[in-house]
This record gives sequence, C-alpha cells and structure tokens, in this order.
Amino acid sequence: MSEDEVIALLKCLADRSRLQIVRSLAGEDLYVELLAERLGLAASTVSFHLKKLAAAGIVSSYRTQYYAMYSLNRDVLGRNLLELVSACSDEVEEQRRREEAYRQRVIDSFFEYGRLTAIPKQRKKERIVLEVIAERFEPGRVYAEREVNDIISAFHDDFCTIRRDLVGEGLLARGERGYWRPER
Repeated sequence: MSEDEVIALLKCLADRSRLQIVRSLAGEDLYVELLAERLGLAASTVSFHLKKLAAAGIVSSYRTQYYAMYSLNRDVLGRNLLELVSACSDEVEEQRRREEAYRQRVIDSFFEYGRLTAIPKQRKKERIVLEVIAERFEPGRVYAEREVNDIISAFHDDFCTIRRDLVGEGLLARGERGYWRPER
C-alpha cells in the first residue's frame, strides 16, 4: 500500500459517520437503505460516505436482486496500524540518507587528520564521535585499561573522559577482566 493510499484510508476513517458505517458492515453485508435506517442518516448521506469508503478501498459492493450490497474489505482493515505506517513510507531511504549525511558532517566537523579536535557538547554529536572511536575496538576482545587509553589517546588527549563516556553510552563494557566492545 502506498503512502497516499494509507493517508486516504486514515482520513476516510476519521469521520464519525463513516466509522459507524464500517462498524455496521463488520457484522454483515448491508444495502444503503438499511444502513440509513440503522444509523439514522439520510440514504443520500450514506451513499456519499460509502463512495468515500469504496474509494479508499475499505468497502466494496456487489448486486443481489434489487439492491447494491456493501461489504468490508477485511484484508485492508485486518492490517495493524504499525504495519500500515511503517510499510508505506516512501521516505525511509531518504531519512536514512539524511541521517548518514548528518553523521558524516559531524565526523568532518570534529575530526581533523584522524584526531578529535574537540569533544562535542551536544549528546547526539558526541554519540556519533564515540561510535567512530568505538570502531577501533574489536568486538568481544578484552582490553587492559592501558590498551584502551592508548587507543583513545590516538584520537584525543583526554582519554579518561572519552573512556568514561564510551562505557556510559554502552559502546564499551567494563568488568574485572578489563574493557571490551559488546557485540550488537
């Protein structure tokens, strides 16, 4: 389902009369006059709302004898809301691209010739910088504190602050054996 179709579906269901029609059709297939009688609406109003619901793919119609019967498209309404909003996003790739571009701008701003020029004040930027430093540690390998300090000091002189922040952000773990990069 495209993003425009999901928006149309949600807009369509945001009307009280249409929601009442959907509730009525959940029990059984009905025709316009019977829906109008049950809901206390004019038949023309019910027809108008049924056209909107049909355009959004929520209901469909079929003919029996004299009547046009309306039924729910249960496969459309059977999806959960999270599935609808996450699957339809045309912008997921664009968002990922923007995040990667932002990450690269932060790295370019705070690293010069492979060294950290300053520790960022903003937490989001600091997290990116710490992730870059954490990549130097092999996942699962245990490092002595001196080894950790040596690796960090290649980036910045304040290795104590950076080591503490790496542990605080969960990018390094610390125990009796030493320090290690948790596997994700």
